[in-house]
Amino acid sequence: MYKKMRGVTLVELMIVVIVLGILAAVAYPNYRDAAARAKRNEAKAALLMIATNQERFYLNNNTYTTDMTQLGFAGAGNVVSDSGSYRINVDAADANNFKATATYMNAGNEAGRCATFQIDVRGSRTSAPLDDCWVRTR
Repeated sequence: MYKKMRGVTLVELMIVVIVLGILAAVAYPNYRDAAARAKRNEAKAALLMIATNQERFYLNNNTYTTDMTQLGFAGAGNVVSDSGSYRINVDAADANNFKATATYMNAGNEAGRCATFQIDVRGSRTSAPLDDCWVRTR
C-alpha cells in the first residue's frame, strides 16, 4: 500500500543548510578570535623569555644586550614568532636598561587591537593601540 520513500525532500535539505549556516556564522568568528589570542600569547611569551634571559645575561656580563642569539634565539636581529605574525626584537640595551618589542606584521583587525607589545627592565608591560592587551582575554 505505502511505498517506501527514498531520498530527501527539498525542505529537509534546506533545513540542514540553514542549520549549518547558523553554526558556521557562530563558529568562524570565535575561531578567528581564538587564533588571534594564540598569536598574542606567543608574542607575550617571547617577550617574557627575553626579559628572563636578559636578567640571566646581566648576571654574567653586568650589561644587557641587543643580540638575540645571546638571549637564546636563532637570529641575531629581528626574530619572527613561530606563527610568523609578530616580529620580535630588543630595541635598546645598555648597562642599565633594555626594551624589547613585538610588532604585528600583518594587516587586519589584529593590527588595530594589539599591534605592539613592549617590556622593559622594570618589567613594565605596555601595548598599543589598546593598552590592555597584556591582560586581555578576549
